[in-house]
Amino acid sequence: MLTIYRQLLRLYPAAHRQRFADEMLAVFVDVRADMAKKKFLAQTIFVMREIMGMIGGACSEHVRCLLGPDSGFPLPTRSFMIRNGFRFPKTTAVLMSLIFCGVVLAIKRGEEIATSLPHVNPPIVPIQPVHSMLLPSIAFFVIFFVAAGLLGWAILFALHRSGAHRLAQTSGEQK
Repeated sequence: MLTIYRQLLRLYPAAHRQRFADEMLAVFVDVRADMAKKKFLAQTIFVMREIMGMIGGACSEHVRCLLGPDSGFPLPTRSFMIRNGFRFPKTTAVLMSLIFCGVVLAIKRGEEIATSLPHVNPPIVPIQPVHSMLLPSIAFFVIFFVAAGLLGWAILFALHRSGAHRLAQTSGEQK
């Protein structure tokens, strides 16, 4: 299979081969070693997926060479192509933070209620009112997570700018 993979690498444009062939071959060898421990059906699916991926990737790279680096691949490639891009919904982090705050506050409130009750067997007397820590706690968590979110956004923004800057430099050198 390794010789077939090397032959399929020749389908890629020369510039792409020079840049990525060694890395692609190393990854293939690693994954193939892991797949050797699996059943025959899994190995067959792996081989077919790799062959289709190599053919589709080579076609995609040739189209990019002809039409330019910013053109999309016009043919449907399904799951054989790796798509870059962050697909985690941004609102999920906010909702998870709010749920986490609610759980922490519920636990704290439950502990306060448990400590305010006497530990006796007769019927329970009315629960004594305790000053509420709910609003200051919510305000603290909101401020903390907004600050953490802004910090994360700033880091990602800085990384994006530096990466885009490097890509602009490398594409300018290739022309």
